[in-house]
Amino acid sequence: MNDVWSWDFTFDRTTNGTPLKWFSIIDEYTRENLCLKVGRSMTSEDVIDSLAEIISKRGVPNHIRSDNGPEFVAKSIQNWLEKLEIQTMYIKPGSPWENGYAESFNSRFRDEFLSTEEFESVRSARRMTKNWRTDYNEYRPHSSLGYRTPNQFALEQRSAPAQQTRTVSSPFTATAASSIVQAEATAKTNETQHNSIKVPKNQTQLTQSKPS
Repeated sequence: MNDVWSWDFTFDRTTNGTPLKWFSIIDEYTRENLCLKVGRSMTSEDVIDSLAEIISKRGVPNHIRSDNGPEFVAKSIQNWLEKLEIQTMYIKPGSPWENGYAESFNSRFRDEFLSTEEFESVRSARRMTKNWRTDYNEYRPHSSLGYRTPNQFALEQRSAPAQQTRTVSSPFTATAASSIVQAEATAKTNETQHNSIKVPKNQTQLTQSKPS
């Protein structure tokens, strides 16, 4: 835990065409979604504020992996991360597979949420996003975690002896990331036997699925 976090952006629009931008942070080991915020725009200052909020509750990660987007390579962010001794792990341009965990989460997020819901406003998008994030962290079993939820798996790791804590190798190779994406895709297919029925368009109440 807290070895490598991945952060990324996902985009969509409201029903009247207003752009929406989601900012997400994932713990690569526990698969926990540590942050999932949405707004019309997101600046480097917003990224720092979100990261500071998480660190105040969870602690400082060793590394953060991301693409070379302007929000992530901004001097203000690099200086802030340097002060906390957080090492940045930027993937090569045009190589999203090197950010395998974030790409896997983004794919799940788009398939299960963005593709099934419509957002009338930023406020409604925030409310629905909060519900989906709770469902993902607390009720969705992941086959890659032994059919435990991310929160459940993280709790077990916090209770385990220190020597059992996994350390993610660095640097993260493209081959390893590609294998993770493929494994996550297979896991996602298997989880359809354990998870909720797909939510219809316009339905704002998410169906929570729990392991049988």
